[in-house]
Amino acid sequence: MDESEDHHHHQPKTSFPTSTTSIHVTALDGVVNVNSLFTVAVFVGLSLTTPGQRSLESSAACDAGPDVVRNLLVFEVVAFSFFLFSSLVAQGLKLAINLINSKDPHDAFRAHINSRVLRLGMLASAVGSVMGCLFLLLSMVNVIQIRLGMLSCGSQATVRAVAALVTLVSTALMVYVSTVFYAFTH
Repeated sequence: MDESEDHHHHQPKTSFPTSTTSIHVTALDGVVNVNSLFTVAVFVGLSLTTPGQRSLESSAACDAGPDVVRNLLVFEVVAFSFFLFSSLVAQGLKLAINLINSKDPHDAFRAHINSRVLRLGMLASAVGSVMGCLFLLLSMVNVIQIRLGMLSCGSQATVRAVAALVTLVSTALMVYVSTVFYAFTH
């Protein structure tokens, strides 16, 4: 057996077969698509809020002050930054995988990608998405307070809306984080 044949039979531990990298590319596509959707939500949240806006509560004391509007803007910008970070990391990993895969289309194991770099990049992208979701959640709580009245007023509509938002988003994030943890450790 000559050296060229031996190279194909002893695959380094730090590379993935093409079928594995296609799964990674699909996962990275999903992250980018979800981040795009969330980025739209950021801009919708920004567009729904204007300074001095009255809530739907009858008492003026329940109206959100400028600090709530300021927090909303900060949370929206930070959420957007995390989503952009996550999407750019995911796109960079996809590009690297596709470039490496296109070098030798006849090789059965085309992608020689360091598994540690790929996993860390995917983890960074996932962390960016999770952090973006958390800041988007905080900003949406502020949107609810601006539109329905402050939580401190105890309005049933505000409390129910915030409770539903926090419960559903927290549950979804727990599923996402546990899936990422599983993928990262296996």
